[in-house]
Amino acid sequence: MAAQLPKTYDFKSTEERIYAWWEERGYFQPSNDPRKPNFDPTKKPFVISIPPPNVTGELHLGHALFVAMEDLMIRYHRMKGVPALWVPGTDHAGIATQLKVEESILRTEEVTREELGREEFLKRTWAWKEKYGSLITQQIRRLGASCDWSRERFTLDEGLSVAVREAFVRLYEKGLIYRGPRLINWSPGLRTAVSDLEVEYSEEEGTLYYFKYRIKGTDDFIPVATTRPETILADTAVAVHPDDERYQKFIGATALVPMLDREIPVIADDYVDREFGTGALKITPGHDPNDYAIGQRHNLAVLSVLDEAAHVNASGGAYAGLERFAAREKLWADMQKAGLTLKTEKRMQRVPRSQRGGEIIEPMISTQWFVTIKPLADEALKAVDDGRVQIVPEHFTKVYRNWLENIQDWCISRQLWWGHRIPVWYAPDGSMFCARTEEDAYAAARAKLGAEVTLTQDEDVLDTWFSSGLWPFSTLGWPEKTADLEYFYPTAVLETGYDILFFWVARMIMMGIEFTGEAPFHTVYLHGLVRDEQGRKMSKTLGNVIDPLEVMNEFGTDALRFTLLVGSTPGQDINLSLEKVGANRNFANKLWNATRFVMGVLETAPAKQQAELDWTFADGWVWARMKQVIANCERLFESYQYGEAGRQVYEFFWSEFADWYIEIAKLQLQQGGDRAYKTADLLARILDICLRLLHPFTPFVTEELWGHLRSAAVAQGSIIPESAAFGSTEWPEALIVAQWPQPLPDVGWEPGILAEFAIFQDVVRSIRNLRAEKGVKPGQKLAATVDAGPYHEIFTGDQGAQHALAALSGLDVETLVVAKGAERPADAVALVAGPVQVYLSLAGAVDAAAERARLEKELADARGQHARVEALLASDFGKKAPPPVVEKERARLAGFAQAIERLEEQIKALG
Repeated sequence: MAAQLPKTYDFKSTEERIYAWWEERGYFQPSNDPRKPNFDPTKKPFVISIPPPNVTGELHLGHALFVAMEDLMIRYHRMKGVPALWVPGTDHAGIATQLKVEESILRTEEVTREELGREEFLKRTWAWKEKYGSLITQQIRRLGASCDWSRERFTLDEGLSVAVREAFVRLYEKGLIYRGPRLINWSPGLRTAVSDLEVEYSEEEGTLYYFKYRIKGTDDFIPVATTRPETILADTAVAVHPDDERYQKFIGATALVPMLDREIPVIADDYVDREFGTGALKITPGHDPNDYAIGQRHNLAVLSVLDEAAHVNASGGAYAGLERFAAREKLWADMQKAGLTLKTEKRMQRVPRSQRGGEIIEPMISTQWFVTIKPLADEALKAVDDGRVQIVPEHFTKVYRNWLENIQDWCISRQLWWGHRIPVWYAPDGSMFCARTEEDAYAAARAKLGAEVTLTQDEDVLDTWFSSGLWPFSTLGWPEKTADLEYFYPTAVLETGYDILFFWVARMIMMGIEFTGEAPFHTVYLHGLVRDEQGRKMSKTLGNVIDPLEVMNEFGTDALRFTLLVGSTPGQDINLSLEKVGANRNFANKLWNATRFVMGVLETAPAKQQAELDWTFADGWVWARMKQVIANCERLFESYQYGEAGRQVYEFFWSEFADWYIEIAKLQLQQGGDRAYKTADLLARILDICLRLLHPFTPFVTEELWGHLRSAAVAQGSIIPESAAFGSTEWPEALIVAQWPQPLPDVGWEPGILAEFAIFQDVVRSIRNLRAEKGVKPGQKLAATVDAGPYHEIFTGDQGAQHALAALSGLDVETLVVAKGAERPADAVALVAGPVQVYLSLAGAVDAAAERARLEKELADARGQHARVEALLASDFGKKAPPPVVEKERARLAGFAQAIERLEEQIKALG
């Protein structure tokens, strides 16, 4: 580290240099590592698996928040001497990556994925991953992430591919994976199934179409309504409530599908709501989940009338080949001509849309692979119920439980090319072989069929969340019993956004218990979403998206990290403004300037202390407050209240250490000798502790400053770290591995000195406020008399604060009188600060005419406000407005009355 501390903090040159130094020194690797000599398997580690960002993604504020939060946890435990491992990696992100590559080759080469063919397309996708895949990891490094990059993983790397195939085969062999036709969510644009969790519902205006379902052999009809007329072509029943007198006579009759005249039954089912619509339902098991359930109960045929592109198939008769919405228009027009329609009306409806692209999702029957999820979900529920897994904040436990108790089988197949291909092979006769490798599949085929056959692997790939669900243990080497898996698993904390509690967290718990017998982590910490300063979700449409890279370029990484971390509460959304980030850049500057001051003190401090010397009043106060902050931080960190911990250190450093103690320390340093040494020593100790406490929040600036502080202290020769807090008087080689401050027990004197210093502060603030109120010039020294009553010793003892009071309040120390029962001088203004009376002489310090004019203007304004509120309360408002509102106005009236009285007294005092 450089010996001289520059005048200002240049984060642009500092951050990259420090990060490279940390990595080069190996600080990101756990202090106790199975791969290194002297490994001790009995030392319990702290492990986090990073939520793997999409390999083709770019940094957004969600990334910035989870990286800052997890890095804070890792740095905290590392500094506590715990072997800390943060496993980094990226997700192959099936749909997202495939779409990016498809768009790229279509734009640059004007060829489609299908024209390229699977093998060539996958080559292009791997090339894309190699070219752009490191972008997101470089951006995560920029945030200061102290991951062990030597253990970086990718969800499609060879080791994880082995894990995915192993997991699939084990579930298949247990009978928990099956293949079959079922109603799923279909994305026509992506040509793939998507999970329930990947469907978002929006309230939109739509049309409700009323039409006639004719009864065969009669002139009767049942009125039915639908929002999707095109699905009439796939209807297989009309349902009515069994107790609905209007339709009871039709139960068991045959109805005719409009325009197709296909015969379908009229059935009775309790699901039908007699009060909704016409009280009769068209039943389309192939295109509606509720209808599918009814169809299963009544053994109805299941027709799918749409193909993969959402065009009508051959089942649609004359409408075959039409796109779904074009078919809707034509079918309705034809029904109108045939006299089969009744009316249409506008209504709000829930429309299912894909998270990716926003297209309308089509419920469709499709042959897919599924996991029978209930046995896994039951175990994941038990893990939370019996306390093996704790969810922070606790109220998300109820949400977690509700979802798992109502979980549906998981559709795990996707009609994509980029991803983990399903490890199932088919023989020409349709025989199916699930195996870990192609060689194993051929061996199984030969054993079963008794001959050599050519096998074809299933075309589908697995849902990305299947491989992500294995992440905590597959990244450590599972299914092999590696040294990393033995030592680092289960991991400690899973930190992520509450929005993927079900997508990812629940599935990791299920998979972890299923394949390792243990929950993959003991705590789930959920953070909220980052919103704009008005609490709105960030979107390109609103134009309120904040780019974290731009913010870091302007304000520095530490300022962004500190803003996100101090603004965070578990499970709560964060409102972010650039104004807050700018304020926290100023805090980094405050740290910088305070350190420059302390280093200057150390350069001129005596080499050593000559004799024992007690602390001053201010010394005792700042150390008592430092002890409180250390204890509070430890308590808050252990209860995951990181934001509040950061706020308390910030407030202490800025508002107490810098604003109060440093100013008093300047006076103490002027005394020289042992007092200067004692003050320099305490300044260095407090700064050292504060930099350690702030390091998990703002790693770059604290590491840079601490390195300079360390160098200055070593050069001074006798200033050492606070042994009581760290158990050592050695200066470690870097802050990142320095010991975390340990809570120190109270000795007994602390409460008294804290109370006394609070009185001292009240006196200083009161004098400052009066000076400002009277318009006294900053450099004008005032004569004062102080009667501190029972607190006389604060201002007069050997450790008294008389000189500090004069310096901080702008008093003339030569004429300052501190005496019990002191009388008020004739020309003095009286102040009361708690139990202390202060008399200030303003003679010659205030322009009487200007002061009178100012006070009279304030008095006129106060009288005007008082009159307006008085008139308001005397009007009908006072009788009709809600009581709390009236009470608020009465309180304002009383406030103005008090101000008038005070201003009149001040004017009178001017003579």
